[in-house]
Amino acid sequence: MSHAPIPALRERAHHEGDHGDGVRAMFDRIAPTYDVLNRVLSAGTDRRWRARAIDALRGAPPGPRLDLCAGTMDLTALLAEAFPDERVVAADFAPQMLDAGRHKAPRAEVVVADAMALPFADSEFTGVICGFGMRNLADPLRGAREARRVLKPGGVFVTLEFFRPTRAATRLFHGAYARVVLPTVGGLLSGDRSAYRYLARSMDGFLSRDEYARALSDAGFVRVQATDLTLGVASIVRAEVGS
Repeated sequence: MSHAPIPALRERAHHEGDHGDGVRAMFDRIAPTYDVLNRVLSAGTDRRWRARAIDALRGAPPGPRLDLCAGTMDLTALLAEAFPDERVVAADFAPQMLDAGRHKAPRAEVVVADAMALPFADSEFTGVICGFGMRNLADPLRGAREARRVLKPGGVFVTLEFFRPTRAATRLFHGAYARVVLPTVGGLLSGDRSAYRYLARSMDGFLSRDEYARALSDAGFVRVQATDLTLGVASIVRAEVGS
């Protein structure tokens, strides 16, 4: 990226190992209640968002698909359904999250892996999708470069994410939701209020949608397009690798 990262990302980069270890441990702790909380906290809207993200990947050439930061494999299951004849791989650095979701996509390959140092060959996939994972990386820009590395020419990278809001109305909603609803409801249902405080902070400490789109362009992607979902609460950014 040609400009300096925002302060929260710069701070992560200075403590990369601690950040990664802490986030991994947090997700392993909340894995048993993660799916239930997603449904409750989003009132089921997250399912529609994921379906839209899968649709954005349909223009990719035939070939293997990777669910990056797969978590409990909701997107993996949709990938396996949408592309029944293709190899599907789920990768995440939190093994308990993957274990909680294996039953959703039995035919998918499951790999415990760091999104910033993927154990895959160059140009191994034609499509990569990442749902709500990029903002948790110590260095999201390195994660974007890794996604590009493992994609074939003509491949597609789709990111579904809570980006840092820039519009006033969306900032107000994010603020109330992140500071009150997320830690309160998440803490009650999971017993881990601190985890949901972190998830709330991660939205404010991440890139805006437009900053992320520019970062993908800087990482070598082309035809970068962004689409807001539900008044900008979440967004999809689709990018391609040049042929």
